[in-house]
Amino acid sequence: MQTRLYSPTPANLHRLARALQRGELVALPTETVYGLAAHALDAKACRKIFTAKRRPANDPLIVHVSGLRDAEKLAEFNDAARVLARRFWPGPLTLVLPKRDVVPAIVTSGQATVAVRAPAHPLARCLLKLSGLPLAAPSANLFGYVSPTSAAHVVNGLGGRIRYVLAGGECNVGVESTIVDLSVPKQWRLLRPGAITPTQISAALRKKGIKFVQKKPGKNLLVPLAPGMLDQHYSPRTKFALMTQLEKEADAPDTAKIYWQKPRGPRAANMFWLSACGSAQSAAHALYAVLRQVDTGGFKLILCQPAPANAGALAEAINDRLTRAAGRR
Repeated sequence: MQTRLYSPTPANLHRLARALQRGELVALPTETVYGLAAHALDAKACRKIFTAKRRPANDPLIVHVSGLRDAEKLAEFNDAARVLARRFWPGPLTLVLPKRDVVPAIVTSGQATVAVRAPAHPLARCLLKLSGLPLAAPSANLFGYVSPTSAAHVVNGLGGRIRYVLAGGECNVGVESTIVDLSVPKQWRLLRPGAITPTQISAALRKKGIKFVQKKPGKNLLVPLAPGMLDQHYSPRTKFALMTQLEKEADAPDTAKIYWQKPRGPRAANMFWLSACGSAQSAAHALYAVLRQVDTGGFKLILCQPAPANAGALAEAINDRLTRAAGRR
């Protein structure tokens, strides 16, 4: 199978929308990472996602829609979910809610809930509009590997496994969406941190007079409620650890060192960084590109400095990804 990059011309956008309507897969940019999209209500099309990514069937998909009206056709919204959708959509917030019967079981891994969000990227929104479909779209990479934030990353991982890649530049945010479970009345659970923070979510709910208590999901779930909950995920192929875990090996020449902020002084061949100025936004934007670059550098070990606690709103999301990347294999 030949993989082809498509520039975002009107003709190409219509061509890719028709491909989605036929049940084909299309890799497309969102503001978070590139997604591998399929018609979310077509079980056969969604099965192609699992095959192309080598994704286990017990890891559910996120369904992308244009907005709240389309999302309510797929999920049973409560007052809190409507508040958050109106406040943060389009944007990097995913809501987990009871699903409607129209959603195929393969999308939810057989569970009674579905994850939905409205992306903000103009090209993703354009394909949603042109196709007229809800689109299931996990990250466009082989399962468990570092997420793609450019079209080149997609081709590097899925070249020969999919036909269509929409080239839309680098993703603006750089880490996956915040996922909140609102399926249980009067409590909400943060399943995955992202650019929308718990503080923002709590503030939005309180302003509407809704008091919810944040609770963490139980561990060792046989079927995750949403993507990104596995202990080991987002991982380079090279052995990876946080600097605090293996400091005794940090001086070895075959060890790559990724710093949070660009160090002062001369740069060694095994030194990398996430941000030149220590900004959480720039670090999140660069995170996966740096991990991919270092992973191809021939090192035996990658050590990465976690985000400091005072780094800002995205620090929790970045450290979540780094911790999972260093998880047990």
